[in-house]
Amino acid sequence: MTGIHVEGLAAIALFYVLILAVGIWAAWKNKHAGEAEGTDRSETIMVGGRDIGLFVGGFTMTATWVGGGYINGTAEYVYLPGYGLAWAQAPFGYALSLVVGGLFFAKPMRSRGYVTMLDPFQQKYGKRMGGLLFIPALMGEIFWSAAILSALGATLSVIIDINIKMSVVISACIAIFYTLVGGLYSVAYTDVVQLFCIFLGLVRHSARTTYFTGFWLMDSASVSGLGFSGSLKDWCLDQDWFWKEICFWKGNIKTEDTWVWIDNFCLLMLGGIPWQVYFQRVLSASSATYAQVLSFIAAAGCLVMAVPSVMIGAIGASTDWNQTAYGPVPPKERDQADMILPIVLQYLCPPFVSFFGLGAVSAAVMSSADSSILSASSMFARNIYQLAFRQSASDTEIVWVMRVTIFVFGGLATAMALLTGTVYGLWYLSSDLVYVIIFPQLISVLFVKGTNTYGSVAAYVFGLILRIGGGEPYLSLPPFIYYPGWQIEDRIHHLTGEVEHIVVQKFPFKTVSMLASFLGNVAFSYLAKYLFESGKLLPKYDFLDAVLAQHSIENMDKTTLVNRNTIALSEMATVKPRLSVQLAATFTRRDTLAEEDSSPEDSPNHETLD
Repeated sequence: MTGIHVEGLAAIALFYVLILAVGIWAAWKNKHAGEAEGTDRSETIMVGGRDIGLFVGGFTMTATWVGGGYINGTAEYVYLPGYGLAWAQAPFGYALSLVVGGLFFAKPMRSRGYVTMLDPFQQKYGKRMGGLLFIPALMGEIFWSAAILSALGATLSVIIDINIKMSVVISACIAIFYTLVGGLYSVAYTDVVQLFCIFLGLVRHSARTTYFTGFWLMDSASVSGLGFSGSLKDWCLDQDWFWKEICFWKGNIKTEDTWVWIDNFCLLMLGGIPWQVYFQRVLSASSATYAQVLSFIAAAGCLVMAVPSVMIGAIGASTDWNQTAYGPVPPKERDQADMILPIVLQYLCPPFVSFFGLGAVSAAVMSSADSSILSASSMFARNIYQLAFRQSASDTEIVWVMRVTIFVFGGLATAMALLTGTVYGLWYLSSDLVYVIIFPQLISVLFVKGTNTYGSVAAYVFGLILRIGGGEPYLSLPPFIYYPGWQIEDRIHHLTGEVEHIVVQKFPFKTVSMLASFLGNVAFSYLAKYLFESGKLLPKYDFLDAVLAQHSIENMDKTTLVNRNTIALSEMATVKPRLSVQLAATFTRRDTLAEEDSSPEDSPNHETLD
C-alpha cells in the first residue's frame, strides 16, 4: 500500500453525497404518497404505496440482487483455478430465481394484497408459526447485510488504504439514514442511481469509444493467456479466441462434484425466491402483471451486470502478478481470492478507473444493505409487533417501531461486519435455512390446499435438523449426519501453514432437506386433520387450534379473514370482537383487487382453507 489516495476519498465522498441527496429527495417527493387513497403511512414505507412503475421497479429489483457479494463472488469463482465460470453460479442461478418467482409467486402474492412475505403464513398457520418463520428470514437479511458491509470495508482498504471500520460505519450510517427517512421510496430511487454507478464504474471511457473495464485490462502487459495480442480491434476480429482459449478459465465440474453443483444451483434458483427483499418489490408494483414483468426485467439485468465481473475474474486468472506492484505471489496463494476484483482494479488499472470501480462496489453494497435492513424492519414491525402483539396499535406507532428497528438492525449488521470473523459462514448457513425451511412452506401456503400448523411445525423441525446435521465448514460446525459420499478434506491456510481437516458432504443434502420439509408439511397436516376429524384424537388436544378451531383468535379475527370469502364463516370458532377495526383489510385490500375482480380468469376460485 502506498497510503491513502486523496482522489479516491474525494470520489467516494462525492458518491456518498449524491446517494444521500437522492434518498432525501425521494423521501421529500413522496412524503404525501398514499394519503389520497387512505393508505396507512406504515404501509407506504413498506411497499411504497403500491405505485412503483417498471422503470424504477426494474432498477431497484436488479440492484437488490446485484450486490457487493454478487460482483465480488462472481469474479472470485471465475478467478479460482478448478472453479472458473462453471462454478460462478450466481448470475444464472439468481436470474432463473427471478424468472421462477415471476412465473409462479409474484402474481398470487401481489393480487392478494399482502404487505410482507410472512403475511400468508400468519394468515394460515397463526401468529406463533409466523414468529418462528421470522427467525430464519431475519437471520438471512441481517447476516447478508453484515457480509456485504464487511466486503465493502475490505475493498476500500485495498484500493484507497482507508481504515476498514471507518468506511463500514460511514457507509452503513448513510444507508440507514435515507432508509429511515424515506422507506421503500428512498431505497428504490437510490437503487436507480446505484445501478447506474455499478455499470459505469465497470466501464472505461476513451476518446474514441467505450469499453468494459476488462477491455482496458487486456491492454495491460501483465495479462497473458487470454489469447490476446495486438490491439483490441485485432482481438475483436479474432473470433477463434473464444473457442480456443476460453477453456483455462471456464472451469470444469468433476464427476464427484456433480451433485454438489446441482445442490448449490437449486439453492440459488429456488432459495433466492423466499426473501422479503424480493417480495417487497413484488408487493410494491402497481399491478400483479407489473410484478411479474419486474421479475423478468431484473433477471435480464442480473445477467448483464455479471459480464464485467466475469471478465475481471478471467483477467485476474491470466495475469502474471510478478510483473505488477502486487508482487510475485498471486492473490489465491495469499488467501485473497475473494478480493480479486478490487485487486485487479488497483494493480492493473489507472487510478481513475480504480476509483470508478470502487464507486461501483460501494453502490452495489449500499443497494443491497438498505434493502435488507428495510425488509427486516418491515417484517418485525408488521408481523411480530403489530399482528402478534399489538393488533390495536396505531399507524404512527407502527411507523416509529419501523424507524427504531431500522436503526437497531442496521447497527446490528454493522457491528457483526466489524466484530465477527465468521460473518460469511453465518450468512451461508442462514441462507440455507431460508431454502430448506421457508421455501417449501411458501409452496405449501400458496398452492397446497389442506396444510395446517401441525404440518408447518413438523416441516420446520425436519428442515432444521437435516440442514444443521450436515454441518457447515465455514463455521467449523461438524456434522452429526453423515450423508452418502461424505469425505474428509485437508484445507491449508497459505498464510499460517495450518492444516484444517473438514468433512465435505458430496450428497445434495440441502435440496433433500428442502424436499423432506415439504413432504413433512403435507404428510403431518393431513395426518393431524384425519386424527382430529375422525375422532381418534379429542378436540382438547388440538392445542394449536389448527384443525377443529381453525383460524381462531390465535390467528386473526373474522374481519381479517372473511374478506372476499377467503375462509368460510362456518369453519371459524367464536372469537371476541376486536376493539379496533384498523386491521380489517390486513391481508386483502380493495384497491389491489380491482384488476383481479375485472378479470375472472385471474381470480382465485373460492376455496375453503382446511
